[in-house]
Amino acid sequence: MAHDSYYDYFESFLADEKHYSPDTIKAYLNDFAQFQDFMQEAGISNYQELTYRDIRIYLGQLQRQGMSRQSVARHLSALRTAYQVFVKLKLVKENPFHYVSSAKQGLKLPDFFYEEEMEALFAAITGNDPMALRDRALLEFLYATGARVSECRDLTLDQIDFDTDIVLLHGKGNKDRYVPFGRFCRTALKDYLSQGRDNLIAKSQADHDKVFVNHRGQPLTSAGISYILDQIVKKSASHLAIHPHKLRHSFASHLLNHGADIRTVQELLGHSSLSSTQIYTHISKENLRQNYLKFHPRAHRDKSKESNYGK
Repeated sequence: MAHDSYYDYFESFLADEKHYSPDTIKAYLNDFAQFQDFMQEAGISNYQELTYRDIRIYLGQLQRQGMSRQSVARHLSALRTAYQVFVKLKLVKENPFHYVSSAKQGLKLPDFFYEEEMEALFAAITGNDPMALRDRALLEFLYATGARVSECRDLTLDQIDFDTDIVLLHGKGNKDRYVPFGRFCRTALKDYLSQGRDNLIAKSQADHDKVFVNHRGQPLTSAGISYILDQIVKKSASHLAIHPHKLRHSFASHLLNHGADIRTVQELLGHSSLSSTQIYTHISKENLRQNYLKFHPRAHRDKSKESNYGK
C-alpha cells in the first residue's frame, strides 16, 4: 500500500474519531510525514517491516538534528498513535512503538507573566479608538479566561453571556466548557463590541459573527492575535517574550497562587486529565517556598552558629 494511503488513514482518524483541533492534526501529520521521509531514505517500503532498530536510528537522527527531548517525545506519541490506527485497520500486525520509550523529560515550568508584568501590558494600551478597544478587549479576554488562541480566534458573539458574565468556549476534541470572566474583561468587551467592532465591521461591510476582527473587519487569525500581542509588548517598552499560551499559563498560575484549588483550574482550562494541570502546582509551591523563606523567623540558617550545634 502506498505511503499516501497510510497518511490519509491517519488524518481521517485524527479528524473523525479523535476530533482534534486543526493545529493538533497539523502537528501530528507533520511528524508522521517526517517519519515517512526517513522510511523512504532508509529503503523501508512496507510498514510491517519496521523494526525496533529502525526506530532507534530515527530517534538518534532527530537528536543529532538538535531536537529537544520534548519534541522527540511528541514525535513518538504521534507515531505510536499512527501505528495504533494501522493495527486497528489490520494494516500491520503489531505496534513496534510500544517497545520504545522516550528519555525522561526534565521538569519544564510553564512560561508565565508576573502580575506586575501583566499590569504593565494593560497600561501600555492607551486611547479609545477601535483598534485600541479591540487590543484591550483581546488582552483582557485571554487573561481573564485562559482561553487557547484557537478558542479566542473562533469565538462568536453568541458565546458570550453578559447577563451571567460567562463565556462558552469550544475546546479541543469538541469539548465545551463555561468560563466566567470579571468586571475588567466585561467592561473591555462591552466597549469594544459597541464602539470598536461595529466601526471596523461597518468599514468593510463584513458579514460574520466572530468577536475579534482586524482593521478590515475580517476575523482575526491565530497569527494576527500573536502579532497584536507582540505590539502590546513593544508599547510597554518591555523585552519580554509573549505568545497567547503564555497568557493561559499566567491565568492558571495566578489562580493557584491566590488559593484556587487545582480541580477548579483544571475545569477552567479544559484539561481532560489532572496531570496536565499539575505542572502549575510547581509554580504555586515555589511561591509558597519563597514566602516561607521570607517570613519565617527560623527559615534562614546562620552558618556561623550552625557549626556550634552539638558542641
